[in-house]
Amino acid sequence: MNRNLLRIGGAALAAGSAAYYVHRRSARAERAHRPLGRFINVDGVRLHYLDEGDGPPLVLLHGLGSMVEDFVLSGLVREASKRYRVIAFDRPGYGHSERPRRLRFGAAAQAELVRKALDRLEVRRPIVLGHSWGTLVAVALALEFPEVPRSLVLASGLYFPSARLDAPLLALPAIPLLGDLLSRTLSPLAGRAMWPGWLKMIFAPAPVPAAFAAFPTWLALRPGQLRAVAEDALATAGATLRAARRYRELTLPVVMVAGERDRYVSARAHTARLHRLLPSSRLLLSPHSGHMVHHSDLTLVLSAVDCAAFPVAPAAV
Repeated sequence: MNRNLLRIGGAALAAGSAAYYVHRRSARAERAHRPLGRFINVDGVRLHYLDEGDGPPLVLLHGLGSMVEDFVLSGLVREASKRYRVIAFDRPGYGHSERPRRLRFGAAAQAELVRKALDRLEVRRPIVLGHSWGTLVAVALALEFPEVPRSLVLASGLYFPSARLDAPLLALPAIPLLGDLLSRTLSPLAGRAMWPGWLKMIFAPAPVPAAFAAFPTWLALRPGQLRAVAEDALATAGATLRAARRYRELTLPVVMVAGERDRYVSARAHTARLHRLLPSSRLLLSPHSGHMVHHSDLTLVLSAVDCAAFPVAPAAV
């Protein structure tokens, strides 16, 4: 009995120590990395966004576990804002955007929030660029609200149901009660330990750029953002299944860009397959890039944006 009590006491002490450490690091990250942009309240959800540049509007939607800093550090915001009005959102629960527990935030729900935010910001007919999981939100926006986007740029997207080896690990913080405990104790510590290997995989074969050292790692590992990642990870299969049934409804210009050597999301199984379903789409492949193509081949991604902004009309017969 005494041994069992000691084990329980030791486990409780370890959990308490981990929770205290995670809380301290999260609070320090929030103080060190203040919001880069502005806030807008939509349906009771406080969204953080950047709004830079002038010209045709370009909306940026980041991927799983990320935030607007990813687009800033890649140089995409800086370069695109030279000729576009760039609006980059922290999706609900990421970065400095809220994700109230009373609401559900599947891809379609996030698309509706983006639609309402754009309406409030008086953004009309934007080019919408989604990266990775953000492509699901971009596609949902085009399918559910076809009057909103002018065109889509889909970068390194996940478009079809597929087995994901990382899904069980990512989804743990979404489990009721247990998820709350894990997201405040073990999950952030495990995430931090795996962070260097994770970056190496998603950037490969390119090296992790030196500029990415400024990415706010502990901001991404806060309990709230880990819960957002978990909920999005759980929603992936349903979102891709629903979208796959409707891809042929996409009649707007679509430009897809991906790294041929993406080890995280197969360009052949997803991007090339979607391109075959949409004969009028454009496909731009970076031969030496992986998942983070907007970092390793920014020029190609900017070309994709230009293609979406100024699509070539079909030749007259």
